[in-house]
Amino acid sequence: MSEHDTPAAGADQPDTAHSNAKRSAIAPDLEREIDEAMRALDAEARAGSLPRPAGAPKKAQPAPPPGAKPAIRGPRVIEAGRERRPGTVVSVGPTDLFVEFGPKELGVAPRAQWPDEELPKVGDLLEVVVDRFDPDENLFMCSRPGAVQKAEWELLEPGQVIEARVTGANKGGLTLEVAKHDAFMPASLVDTHHVDDLSVFVGEKVACKVERIDRSGRGRIILNRRAVLAEQRRRQQAELREALAPGQTVTGTVRKIMPFGAFVDLGGVDGLVHVSDLSHGRVEKVEDVVKEGDEITVQILKLDWDKNRISLGLKQTQPDPFEAAAERFPPETITTGVVTRTTNFGAFIELAPGVEGLAHISELDWSRVRRVEDVCKAGQKVKVKVLTFDPAKQRVSLSIKQTTKAPAGARGEAARSEEEIRKETPQMRRMREQFKRRQKEDDAGRLKGGGFGEGLGLGDLKL
Repeated sequence: MSEHDTPAAGADQPDTAHSNAKRSAIAPDLEREIDEAMRALDAEARAGSLPRPAGAPKKAQPAPPPGAKPAIRGPRVIEAGRERRPGTVVSVGPTDLFVEFGPKELGVAPRAQWPDEELPKVGDLLEVVVDRFDPDENLFMCSRPGAVQKAEWELLEPGQVIEARVTGANKGGLTLEVAKHDAFMPASLVDTHHVDDLSVFVGEKVACKVERIDRSGRGRIILNRRAVLAEQRRRQQAELREALAPGQTVTGTVRKIMPFGAFVDLGGVDGLVHVSDLSHGRVEKVEDVVKEGDEITVQILKLDWDKNRISLGLKQTQPDPFEAAAERFPPETITTGVVTRTTNFGAFIELAPGVEGLAHISELDWSRVRRVEDVCKAGQKVKVKVLTFDPAKQRVSLSIKQTTKAPAGARGEAARSEEEIRKETPQMRRMREQFKRRQKEDDAGRLKGGGFGEGLGLGDLKL
């Protein structure tokens, strides 16, 4: 890919340029990945499959000799090969911002690198990055820490955040042009998540960090966009920690779909909408409600920054269907519904989207029902009578048998009043049966003992 791919530096001699390259501190596994990607890139370059960018120089320009930049007095901080210095803001103009480091030491930085709401004021203590010294103006050319800079070959250092143009894509990553030199970005460093089609970046200008630079041999540069995105995300997370609170309604983008819910990007942090909070109705598949890339409005249900968990709700931002259905289905209403599921104690029946009611097993048929499936099955359309409708508790009691007339001679459930039927519960049934059994046992004891209780005779009665 590089114009420096000559036999002397290529196929006939071992490539030692990588070992002499300046690089930022990166993890060993990432280092191995970069080396593997670069070896693959070298092989393609030697095969002639990667053209060099138009206008690229034939030889790498040497680094400026030592002493070209005067020594800077005062406090110094070297970070990622770049110098950071604190100074006092002495002037804020329409285009530039001037900082004084000490006697006769002035720095200038572009005002556009600070948003209006964060613009420093005269007298503020400000830390800037020293890019170079301009002897003609006797000024230190500075920039805001982390700001994207125009790339210049002589000033490139590992750790810088620059802007590069993507010139191509291959299976290993992206090829880019920086200061008329070739650069490469491994696929794993393109984004914080896996990108299936890297060709979408071709022709774009992207902000990225200089991961490694080799001024000898091939003059190759390794770039890292993922680090820039991760840093932006960390800043956004810090801001969101202060801004977010339970109960708030926010807008986010669906980032990933899982069987148990959807992860939503809130602009720096991800929250989870559990499948139970997607809709008021029953959700079989998450994709039936939301899809990746959808922009949705959600409510913050719970925040746990220690575990980095945010619980979100989608249905909480939508009208409650029970409130609207309460007017449509008052008690005594006879309507139709669809059985959604059956249990051993009854059948759940949907009256409207998001509105389900329960027909207890005792309300399925006038005769005794041993299995719910003997009367109705999931998916079946049935006629029901609304017994009670409580929108506050989202509970609806239904009856199938009361849509028909009780058969002649029907006992038990038919003989009781409607109010008694409504109050019927399995616990009350068990208590009633237990009471009847005890009563029978007591009656049997009296008859057997000839008295009114165990060990009690007529002589023991006091008149």
